Amino acid sequence: MKPFEQIVQEHGPAVLRVCRAVLGPQDAEDAWSETFLAALRAYPALPEGANIQAWLVTIAKRKAIDQHRSAARNPLPVEQLPEPPPAGGAAELDGLWHALKTLPVRQREALAYHHLAGLPYAEVALLLGGSEAACRRSAADGMKKLRTLYREDRNAIL
Repeated sequence: MKPFEQIVQEHGPAVLRVCRAVLGPQDAEDAWSETFLAALRAYPALPEGANIQAWLVTIAKRKAIDQHRSAARNPLPVEQLPEPPPAGGAAELDGLWHALKTLPVRQREALAYHHLAGLPYAEVALLLGGSEAACRRSAADGMKKLRTLYREDRNAIL
């Protein structure tokens, strides 16, 4: 069994990309941290030969659900709006996130789990429920819509 630090180094970036795609840039790092804290506790009991990336993405999905539920229960009113992000990389990320959050949740999750986490469609189907073909269709539809929306958003900026 590999040391847990190595697991974090190998799979941490993919899990963070999934968290960003599913939750957005503001909540992703909290979900990432909670994912790896939960994984650290459960890692010793993980069966030998288990697909670690699929296991981590499953935990990240549950943490994302927890974040959504928590956000729905605890609305936080603010007196002042936050400063807009500076131009450059953050704006690029915001444009991508803006396009991502317009997708239906199933398409966004199928894209994140397959294209960002690298899970095969069979494992995406286990995470989302439904058939492998339905998950493949959701990811393809999401990618098509994302390309269109992101292209329109970039053209509007330029």
